Amino acid sequence: MARKKIALVGAGQIGGNLALLAAQKELGDVILFDIPAAEGLAKGKALDMQQMSTIERYDSVLTGSSNYDDLKGADVVIITAGIPRKPGMSREDLLDTNLKIMTNVANELKRVCPDAFMINIANPLDAMVYALKKITGGTKQKIVGMSGILDTARFKSFISSELNVSMKDVTALVLGGHGDDMVPITRLTTVGGVPVNELIKKDKLDAIVDRTRKGGAELVGLYKTGSAYFAPAAAAIEMAEAYLKDQRRIIPVCTWLEGEFGINELYFGVPAVIGANGVEKVVTFELTADEKAMMEKSAASVRKTAAETKL
Repeated sequence: MARKKIALVGAGQIGGNLALLAAQKELGDVILFDIPAAEGLAKGKALDMQQMSTIERYDSVLTGSSNYDDLKGADVVIITAGIPRKPGMSREDLLDTNLKIMTNVANELKRVCPDAFMINIANPLDAMVYALKKITGGTKQKIVGMSGILDTARFKSFISSELNVSMKDVTALVLGGHGDDMVPITRLTTVGGVPVNELIKKDKLDAIVDRTRKGGAELVGLYKTGSAYFAPAAAAIEMAEAYLKDQRRIIPVCTWLEGEFGINELYFGVPAVIGANGVEKVVTFELTADEKAMMEKSAASVRKTAAETKL
């Protein structure tokens, strides 16, 4: 049986980590793509990790390229191309520059691998995945954004640290747009099956929610010259693995909504089943009045940025 092919558009920090994780998990052969000016970076990272395979004992073949034709037949494409945030910048500040990059990327992907499962990481995430779908004409099942897994991971990490317990026992869910209006659903958050509200006082839990919403900015402030790359890469690989292995995982993803949670015609973070057909089903549940208000506020922010793409 032929190996799966995983194409990574953008060979920067996230791209490199995506390649390493995909290879270590042996999800398939990996091609790192970047523009001609960065072809050496793509080829260098691929060669370095290929040599590492003899130590880490993974069989994936890694290559680098600046030719979109080499992406033909890709089963999964993960897009990181774009400029990262710098201190003081919002994700929305990246729109004009990254939209131009996404327009070119999407047109090329439409040409060489239109049937691939495409995961966008580039910011502003919700608007960029909207652009990706509009330009490629791909289906809502196959065009998705990575956000909810990352936002949820940050929330779970902060809760685990606060309680000094294993992160394995923290279950949580963060919905909404990938921005400062994201919606952690605290009433469904549990630690070892115990509601988090029983374990952490409201003021402290509110502070954790706030830190989660600003989690990306916190890292930008620390890095100074870039944004997060380890956790975002792991989040996207979790989505790719669910698709490639038909795991039917229920995970929070940025997907196209058609009335679910009262939100229509918008890419937005919600729990969904990911299997061999891509996003197979959006999982809905009743929201409280407060949660509905937060979701509507987040949706308004996402809708505004999406409208600015003029697509």
